[in-house]
Amino acid sequence: MRIVVSACLLGANCRYDGGNNHRSQVIELLKDHTLIPVCPEQLGGLSTPRPPVEWQGERAMNNQGTDCTMQFHRGAKEALRIAQLYDCKLAILKAKSPSCGNHQVYDGTFSGRLVDDAGGTAKLFQEYGIMVINETEVDAWLAGTLECEVL
Repeated sequence: MRIVVSACLLGANCRYDGGNNHRSQVIELLKDHTLIPVCPEQLGGLSTPRPPVEWQGERAMNNQGTDCTMQFHRGAKEALRIAQLYDCKLAILKAKSPSCGNHQVYDGTFSGRLVDDAGGTAKLFQEYGIMVINETEVDAWLAGTLECEVL
């Protein structure tokens, strides 16, 4: 199976702070699957490192007050194009990310508070029929016990 994956989970230093979110359990999937890395924020034209971004209503704003909505939409569309190009039916995306979070994202106040919502790329993938899970759900998906919800 071809699976589109947040590049940071594979060890790419593309997080907003220049780091990564390497997860060995995701890398292990390479034994049986083809993993297609994407970073929607970089694909949208944002630099690494970059100021943190949170959704404030329909706008993706960084903590310096700059509107990054256009870059987030562009990156989501490009990530979707890549997922479709490789006929990916599953995405493993970074939990809580403003692009990739599939259940919760930060509330827009930069206070660390979470709200039930999905990031821009996760929402777009779901709209186009791509199942989205995050790195904490990989084991349940492999065991066949994961119940997916679409926000």
